[in-house]
Amino acid sequence: MKQILTHGAQLGQILATRRRASGLSQSALAAKLAISQNRLSEIEATPGTLTVDRLLELANLLGLELVIQDRPAPKASSRTEW
Repeated sequence: MKQILTHGAQLGQILATRRRASGLSQSALAAKLAISQNRLSEIEATPGTLTVDRLLELANLLGLELVIQDRPAPKASSRTEW
């Protein structure tokens, strides 16, 4: 499923949802990352503190990939201004 992020809080929600869908507890995923369950909880709540390396590691463990691409150009309005 493709999801477009517009703010940081979405990332935490996506990671937590994917973790649960994968059948992993916070403790189990934290062990794979060699961090505490409390730290994983913090990451899911406030993902803005993640490093790129840690984000990529999390994405890989959860079967996700990160894609950076050009944003589509906005569509021109067909309305005539008076």
